Amino acid sequence: MSDWPDALRVNPEIEAAARSALETTCERMRLSAEETAALVPPVLGLASWLVQVLPKPAVVGLAGSQGSGKSTIAELLEVTLTEAQSLCVARLSIDDFYLTRAERVALGRDVHPLLQTRGVAGTHEMTLMGEVIDGLRHGDTVSTPRFDKAVDDRQPDFEHIQGPVDVVIVEGWCVGARPESEATLADPINVLESGEDPDGAWRAHVNARLQDDDYRRVFDGFDRFIFLQVPGMDAVFNWRLRQEDMLRATAGDKSGVMDADGVRRFIMHYERTTRNMLAELPDVADVVLRLNDSHEIESAGVLGTGA
Repeated sequence: MSDWPDALRVNPEIEAAARSALETTCERMRLSAEETAALVPPVLGLASWLVQVLPKPAVVGLAGSQGSGKSTIAELLEVTLTEAQSLCVARLSIDDFYLTRAERVALGRDVHPLLQTRGVAGTHEMTLMGEVIDGLRHGDTVSTPRFDKAVDDRQPDFEHIQGPVDVVIVEGWCVGARPESEATLADPINVLESGEDPDGAWRAHVNARLQDDDYRRVFDGFDRFIFLQVPGMDAVFNWRLRQEDMLRATAGDKSGVMDADGVRRFIMHYERTTRNMLAELPDVADVVLRLNDSHEIESAGVLGTGA
């Protein structure tokens, strides 16, 4: 990390307080020694920066494409801030706010069949997410949904987060995404769009939803925003397939677990928004973590520093 930006330099006191807990958490996640060694320093640097710049309470957005490691980084940030600063941290995933399967079936029937597949803007309950974030900002105890990807549906019971909290980390693949210009929507970018959305109605609906108040209220409301910049869509496929393999190992071959063909089709739903995020968000995120094809954070940039 010799070329790491000065703003993300590791605070030795934070490292001393949190490194052991981070390594234990990585072991529990079944990360290899090499993965742990590559991941812990950037997380310590991020945490060192956050404790300097965040108000209290604060909401931090963390975005990255499927398989980029955003959920892992969010959990490790929570461990670091808790161990090193005794902060109370709540983690929210936009995935948990997916509409139920029945709601998406209805959306597919009434608006467009492709909206039955979870993921794109318009398949989340963003009003609820905004209310949960507001409640945590105000020190309340809140109830949040949980989504089970193995069965592709919301769990029946909500989870309670005890307030007050100091930091809320909001992570998700499309967190912070912005709508495209209408002109760029005209031409399909993959076989899913050309074959199943030839008139562009689905992608126009998704794009319009990204402009709506319920999405913008959350995405434009972060105190700080971190973006994981992946090298391209091939990496997204490989990393997302690995996630499915891990899910299969723990959940078995349930209906929501995908094989390679399923993953390839699945990420086509996300490709347009992912590409737009890769083009736009490096210029607006407070911190950009750049990943290489080996899934390592190889460099970083901090807004306003030129790094």
